[in-house]
Amino acid sequence: MLEKVITAVREVAQQVIMPRYLQVDRQIKSDGSFFTEADVAAQQALLEKLQAIHPAAAMGEEMTEQEQEAQWIKGQSGLWSIDPIDGTSNFLNGLPYFAISVAFMEQGKSVLGVIYNPVTDEMFYATKSGGAFLNGAALPLKKHVPALSSAMANVDLKRLDRKFAARVAAYPPFASQRNFGACALEWCYTAAGYFDLYLHGGQKPWDYGAGSLILAEAGGHMCGFENDDYWAGSPWTRSVIAALDPGLFAQWRDWVRENRKG
Repeated sequence: MLEKVITAVREVAQQVIMPRYLQVDRQIKSDGSFFTEADVAAQQALLEKLQAIHPAAAMGEEMTEQEQEAQWIKGQSGLWSIDPIDGTSNFLNGLPYFAISVAFMEQGKSVLGVIYNPVTDEMFYATKSGGAFLNGAALPLKKHVPALSSAMANVDLKRLDRKFAARVAAYPPFASQRNFGACALEWCYTAAGYFDLYLHGGQKPWDYGAGSLILAEAGGHMCGFENDDYWAGSPWTRSVIAALDPGLFAQWRDWVRENRKG
């Protein structure tokens, strides 16, 4: 099934998304986030291709909340979780950091994940207990483990509460911070070893479905703000504390939890 999903994702990127790159106007959803005609067309194309590969419940970011919740409940034995363009703002503005993200989930947990950046031709993928890969190369690609004080962190500051975000920005325990605006690729770049640390205040299933599996299969570690078990708590607002190295992860987790209290 993995190879068929990879093929489907690549075809949708080539046939539906890239011909619309820099050619579509933004529209605004009820929650204030952006979407485009490309998001809607790509989601429909993915749904059709994935259902042909394996008929199951399917949930996409561009569905209504009611449709998403219904598909989540329906899909406990098998669910396609889709973000047709993760990083829509980047896509709209011509920044080459966006991706298609597809996960297949069972009992609320991911067993297959594919994430593709069509601009850079980076195809990340993983299956449960099958390892994680980038264009055929096993992840991670970079294995150097820095001290926490010299680490590179990907931190989404806008989804942290203001007091904690200010503390992370003003008194970080790491050396440098980035955020490029596409959750799926943030997971993948952490799995590859490009980022040493990852922090996000709240994600939905299409944000973490594929990426969390890719990081886990690369040997990474993750938890939530409150739960050591990453999969505990609400699936609709899942926070992320993550790192590849177990020792670095433990230091990062402890720093985040301690500093969120103050």
